[in-house]
Amino acid sequence: MASKITIKKYPNRRLYDTTNSIYVSLKDVSDSIRKGFRVEVIDVRTGEDVTAFILTQIIMNKAKEDTAPLPVSLLHLIIQYGENLLHEFFEVYLEKTIENYLEYKKGMDDQIKSFLEMGMDFSNLAETAFKDMDPLMLFSKPDKKE
Repeated sequence: MASKITIKKYPNRRLYDTTNSIYVSLKDVSDSIRKGFRVEVIDVRTGEDVTAFILTQIIMNKAKEDTAPLPVSLLHLIIQYGENLLHEFFEVYLEKTIENYLEYKKGMDDQIKSFLEMGMDFSNLAETAFKDMDPLMLFSKPDKKE
């Protein structure tokens, strides 16, 4: 489980990282998340958890930079169906789907890395597999036996 960083949000929009005892920017929060940390942001005035608001703000800043991580069609669905239909999907399924994808991707990356470390030469492997194959046979129709 990733380490958690607690951040206090002050009314003047300043963010204070209580774990590291420093003021931070949204970019700093984003960088911490990329490093694998989980953040929790608490509004000092109300005591309310405003983590979702701050994370959404980070995503919106990315959209301003023209590197929007979410496609427009998905944003339309979020606005159209809002909390009613999509809340459960985002809460339960989307996170798990992304986690599964990342785990699968890491497994594939590790497997390719191990093949390369073993010294597998994929060009020789392909050459061996196709050496007796006539390339024109790939495009010809098989003979019909009547």
